[in-house]
Order: sequence, then structure tokens, then C-alpha cells
Amino acid sequence: MPPPGGPARRDQDAAPTPARAATPRVAAAAPPTGPTRTVTTYTTSRFSGPVRPAVVSTTSRERFAERARARRNIARRQVLGVAGAVVGVGGLGWLLLLSPVLALDPDQVEVTGAGTVVAVDQVLAVVAERSGTPLPRLGTVGLRDEVLEVPGVREARVVRDWPRGLAVQLVSREPVAAVPEEAPATGIALLDEQGVQVGRADAAPAGLPVVDVPVGDQRALSAVLSVLEQLPPDLLAQVESVAARTQDTVTMQLRDGGPRIDWGSADETPLKIAVLAALRAAPEAGGAQVFDVSAPRMPITR
Repeated sequence: MPPPGGPARRDQDAAPTPARAATPRVAAAAPPTGPTRTVTTYTTSRFSGPVRPAVVSTTSRERFAERARARRNIARRQVLGVAGAVVGVGGLGWLLLLSPVLALDPDQVEVTGAGTVVAVDQVLAVVAERSGTPLPRLGTVGLRDEVLEVPGVREARVVRDWPRGLAVQLVSREPVAAVPEEAPATGIALLDEQGVQVGRADAAPAGLPVVDVPVGDQRALSAVLSVLEQLPPDLLAQVESVAARTQDTVTMQLRDGGPRIDWGSADETPLKIAVLAALRAAPEAGGAQVFDVSAPRMPITR
């Protein structure tokens, strides 16, 4: 028999449990089906923005195509670079070698050192033959050789004076002695310090010593010219004539009835110059008519 109150408990136990409130289920979002793009961002101290990731080819065909394009781009740049270099070199070559920008202008040629013998117009005439030649193409060595052929020119130097000029620097052959010409000629040959004839005159020019040496004796003439070359200007201006029978018997006669100087050879000329100056300055030698310095360590006056 069921215990008291049994049915009631059973009914109570059998009573349905209250239903929980239904919770709506949210379906999971479906993955996107269209094309996607990954975008990253960067941030600096002042600006920020998207950065597109590097494009990397994923197939062999695409990689081969990219390499081919890269090679074509490199080849194109090389061709353009070479073409630009050729154009630049060609333009520079035209400017330097062919254009009139650097062409020689005869009006911008300067000649110095002509002295009293060299005719400047003859030098300018030689240079004018190269008028219009661009200075980079101008051969200064050949031009110098032609200038040396001008009478009276001893040495020459040609220097470009950019952009269109030249500087011609000369060393002229200045006469230091007047030598009577051999018969039947009756004139005077003007010689420089090296014995080269630089001119001719009917009479000895004023201030130029007359040289008397045996005909054809080059050693005696060389000794005389060597002595005259080394004399100081003040003493040279006083020399009226020089004679030498041999290379060791050079004798000078001073102007205005001055004394005779027995010089001897051309050896020790600087010492002889110093000794002669001391003798002429000495009071006891004031009336001397001969100064013999051929042996400079034992000079003689009389």
C-alpha cells in the first residue's frame, strides 16, 4: 500500500521542470567569398598610412617573365647611357677640335724679347699662317721651329694663351762685336756672343767694340767673344776695340784715349774683372796706360 502522501509526492516529482528561456543562436559568419587584400600600416613620428606588401610571383612563368622584363630594362638603360656618353664625347670633341670657340686669333698673339735685331712682323707672319686653328690642335713645337728660322732669333718658346691667343717668348741674338768683313767686302759684320752674324753695317755702330782677329781663326774669335760676354755692362760700354793674334793674347783698348788692357786668355775672366777694378781704383795707378791682368794673381801696371 502506498505510503500516505505517496501519490502526491509522485505527482509532485512528476511535474514537468519549467523550460529554460530559449537563447537565440547566432550563426557563424561565413568566410568571404570575393578577392581579399592584405594591407599593413606603418607609423612614423609624423605620418602613417598603408603599405602595400611586396608582390611576389608564385609561378615559374611569372618569375621568368619578371626576369625578362628586368633584363630588358637593364639593357635599355645601358643603351641610353652609352648613347648619352657618345653624344657628350662627340660634342666635347667638336668644341675642342673643330669649333671656332678656341680658334687662334692673330690679334691676340703677344711677342716679347725681340730686342733690337728680330723683326716682330716676321714672327707675327709665321704665327698668322695658323690663324683659325683651334688651340688644342695647334702644334706649338712645330711653330717654335719655324719661329727659330726668323733672322736674329736665338731661342723661342710658344705658349697657348686661352681661349684664343698665343704668347711667343723670344731670346734675340744681340750683337756684341763688329768684325770687318773679308775682302773684297768693305762692310762690318755684326756678331752675337756665339759668333753668329745677326746683321751687317757699313760702319761699326756706336757703342759696339770692333774686333780684329786673323781671318778664319775661330779659336781667337771665340776667345774674344767669350771675354766680351762676361764683362759687366759698365766696362763693356768703355771698350772701343778688341784684338787677338791667338786665343791667349786678347787685348782691349778703352775709349777716349783710355788705357790698354792685356787680358790674355778667356780663362778666369771673373777674377780678372775683380783685379782690374781694384787696380783702376788704386790712387797709385791713376796714370797707368797699360793694365796687364793676363796673370791675375800677379797683375802689372805701367
